[in-house]
Amino acid sequence: MTAKTDAAVGSVRPSQLLWTYGPGALVDLPNLSVLTMGLGHWEKGLCAEIDEPRLLAAVRQELGAQVGSLRRPPIAGEDVAPLSPEALQGVPVRPFPRWLRCVKCGLLAEYDSGLFKLIPAPYAPERTRFVHPNCEKATGTAKQSDAVPARFLLACTRGHLDDFPWHWFVHGGPTACKGTLRFFESGASLQTENLWVRCDSCETARSLVFAFGEEGKKTLPACRGRHPHLDAFDEEPCGEQARPVILGATNAWFPVTLSALAIPLAETPVAQFVEEAWEEIKDAEDEGELRGILKVLRRQGRFPYIDHLDVGDVWEALVRRTAGPPGPEGHVTEEEMKRPEWEVLTSPTTVPGGWPHFLAERIAPPPRYAAHLASVSLVKRLREVNALLGFTRVDSPEEVFDESGRERVAGLSRRPPEWIPANEVHGEGVFIRFDEEAVRSWTLRAAVEGRDARLFAGHRGWRASRKLDPEAHYPGVRYAMLHTLSHLLIREFALECGYNAASIRERIYASDAPAAPMAGILLYTAAADSDGTLGGLVELGKPENLGRILRQALQRAYVCSSDPLCSEHDPGADRSLHSASCHACGFVAETSCERGNRYLDRALLGPTFECRDAGYFE
Repeated sequence: MTAKTDAAVGSVRPSQLLWTYGPGALVDLPNLSVLTMGLGHWEKGLCAEIDEPRLLAAVRQELGAQVGSLRRPPIAGEDVAPLSPEALQGVPVRPFPRWLRCVKCGLLAEYDSGLFKLIPAPYAPERTRFVHPNCEKATGTAKQSDAVPARFLLACTRGHLDDFPWHWFVHGGPTACKGTLRFFESGASLQTENLWVRCDSCETARSLVFAFGEEGKKTLPACRGRHPHLDAFDEEPCGEQARPVILGATNAWFPVTLSALAIPLAETPVAQFVEEAWEEIKDAEDEGELRGILKVLRRQGRFPYIDHLDVGDVWEALVRRTAGPPGPEGHVTEEEMKRPEWEVLTSPTTVPGGWPHFLAERIAPPPRYAAHLASVSLVKRLREVNALLGFTRVDSPEEVFDESGRERVAGLSRRPPEWIPANEVHGEGVFIRFDEEAVRSWTLRAAVEGRDARLFAGHRGWRASRKLDPEAHYPGVRYAMLHTLSHLLIREFALECGYNAASIRERIYASDAPAAPMAGILLYTAAADSDGTLGGLVELGKPENLGRILRQALQRAYVCSSDPLCSEHDPGADRSLHSASCHACGFVAETSCERGNRYLDRALLGPTFECRDAGYFE
């Protein structure tokens, strides 16, 4: 990571630039806080392109046809000289918040006021810091003390972020007083009522307790519509009430992502190649021009099976593809992304020859659960690509990613982006397909309908409290059952195979559409920048192991250490999105769950203290 002063200030993992520290996010480093800048400040030439046509098509459907590629964030090499230009090949950042506080005298001022000085550390970037020279309370010959970021900011639900208005807050509104501000503590604890800011000129002081709650609405100004990662303000007034957030708070930045598994898109290698290389070959006017394009692609080495393709066959497939129907427009639904994956995972046909990103073997389910499961697939090779579309603040994407809240998703660049950051991971997994007749008959049971009504009541209350359509986007009881079992299996797999639970992810396939229902779970582990993992999950998917693990998972789910409170939890009473589930029995890490530990209920799998006749596994 590099600052606007052309100095390296620290490092993060590439995957964190999508999930934690993407454009617009704050990176709380040991000695300073920086803001990741928007894509307009990134060096596009340093960002390697990722080939995933299906995800790119979905991103274009969301953000527009101008998006030309998915690209990895720039990564600086490990064996480069700290003072060389190559050492600055990272993601551009700048100090934020702009206000700093001296740890000795409490001076509170902006970092570009001339009162503070940046001390870079090229050989140890994490030690880069600001200092307050000539501090009146500093000791030693240097006569300087450290300066740390002021840990209060303003944010709003439309993705805006701003410095805390310290002068406005201390003086109770607009003021001509430009006196020096001091931050001090009045008690032993660090509660907000003991944190004060004082003006040296007029001696006005105010406790930070007045920045929160109803008092904060009276004392803080309206949101200015600022996007510091874009160096821009919105042209139209924001209209939202800005609210204080603490530096490092998890609600300061939520990523809005889209992911897809790399799967074969056609039944033959030629058709598969046309789908993958569509952007490169779609403008070829004749077979001769196509031949030249294929020569360039061979030299690039991006398509490992291109040498086995005939130019004439590719041209015929290209003509057929060009005459096909246009792609869809509008918002991409979760089912639209998962339906092609479901077709491949459940298809009895083999993968096109030479396909390097997906390899699966179908086997029989454990005999003990043959009445509940249709099949199991050992996914020995898979690739997942994730793309960052934007971000939200204060409210999570689940609360704003709605037809009525699309404008609350902040963009990654000032103009419609021509590319977006993405990352790819390779790994292995286990796919479990449920017996459709068994699932359908289970959903018709009276006890299951009762549990469904409880979850739906919580869903309605949760969305109504956030001013969203109460009836929309309810995944259904089928999804809740599959989701709960997925979490139980993640916990069991982590105990058996050696992977930690946070590195195992889930992908739930659930749909009760009469013509094309889905009921399946894909559990997989993926590691960035590798060709695969250790094979532990594939081994656990074999019948002799999976049957034992399923039995253990269900037995642990019958009784929770938080029972009877856990089993008796009513989501409709407190407007929550889970029933009989908690951190002790059913919750997993946020990196593993695709729904943020929502729509979970142990009673849908087997008996609990409160409900004994709604379990899918009797």
